[in-house]
Amino acid sequence: MSWSADSVNQVARRASGSLLQRALRLDPVLLGLLILLSGVGAMVLYSAFGNRIEPIQNHAIRLGAGFALMVVMAQIPPWRLAPAAPWLYVATLVALTTVFLVGEFGGGARRWLEIGPVRFQPSEVMKLALPLMIAWLVARGTLPIKLGKSTIGLLMIGVPAAMISVQPDLGTAVVVAATGLIILFLAGASWRSILALAAAISAAAPALWIFGMQGYQRQRVLTFLDPERDPLGAGYNIIQAKIAIGSGGIFGKGWTNGTQAHLDFIPERHTDFVFAVLAEEFGLLGVIMVVALYGAIIARALWITYGAQDTFSRLLAGGLTLTFFLYSYVNMGMVVGLLPVVGLPLPLISYGGSSIVTLMAGFGILMAIHSHRRMWSA
Repeated sequence: MSWSADSVNQVARRASGSLLQRALRLDPVLLGLLILLSGVGAMVLYSAFGNRIEPIQNHAIRLGAGFALMVVMAQIPPWRLAPAAPWLYVATLVALTTVFLVGEFGGGARRWLEIGPVRFQPSEVMKLALPLMIAWLVARGTLPIKLGKSTIGLLMIGVPAAMISVQPDLGTAVVVAATGLIILFLAGASWRSILALAAAISAAAPALWIFGMQGYQRQRVLTFLDPERDPLGAGYNIIQAKIAIGSGGIFGKGWTNGTQAHLDFIPERHTDFVFAVLAEEFGLLGVIMVVALYGAIIARALWITYGAQDTFSRLLAGGLTLTFFLYSYVNMGMVVGLLPVVGLPLPLISYGGSSIVTLMAGFGILMAIHSHRRMWSA
């Protein structure tokens, strides 16, 4: 019996997939997409940092920590996560409170805690703690969710969102609130509840504008409505980002050849505005490729959500998936001027530690939901 090269490759791929799925409980498709997107992010960051390798080494260490945590989370069955949800939620609320007392200042905000060699943002942990908590709350009953439980859920969402917004970190507060609201929506919250929430937010908007937003946050909203009103001040970032994106054309200027980025015209080019560097150097084709990668990750995560075997897992997987979509959409939307600038990183491409670790932990939970589903169906 003779084996062709294709047959050998197919057997090798199946063995590799089996090892990842059965021994490590990792989803090979999702893992491959995450590695590919992380690689693209490292390339863009290398250019954004002016071809310096040291920041990329630090970024690689954080990515490695994130992937390691993803592997750990993938081993934990969802039914063991559910009882831990209230404890994690309360512990994160305590950490958010501690930020106000002894947190570190940076960039005009008090967001970080330092414990020994570890420096992290509790608000990033809340991006996981809140969807776990809301999914646990909703799963302890029948669907669609009742009005009373929806109200409790809204309170659980509102408290951490308010604490994060006064750090101040309005962008993260909006994303944290969205993670919980998405799960309530998936749980079948009535349109009456949704319209009541929308009416309450609309009624509170003037007070939020006057008392709840910092001066620079109001400037960001005004700049979104009219970017040319202060081209050298509040509108500078978004105008320069648009110039960089437009100058990239269809094919881009080439890797490490972006003039807007390398001549320091793009502020925050390695964090919130890294998408402008990508578009300038890789052009429209590069943007399409990255958007397709995000779309493939989201599609795979939705497929995992569809296959989840219980209410808690399905709601949690759906919430994590749509939160990842929201993260990506808001960052790209604000850089191209479709949304106000709210200071959110581009997932797996922007430079940052806490956000990467949190994201990878979320993907680890998704893989755990996928790999442990056979235990329900067996």
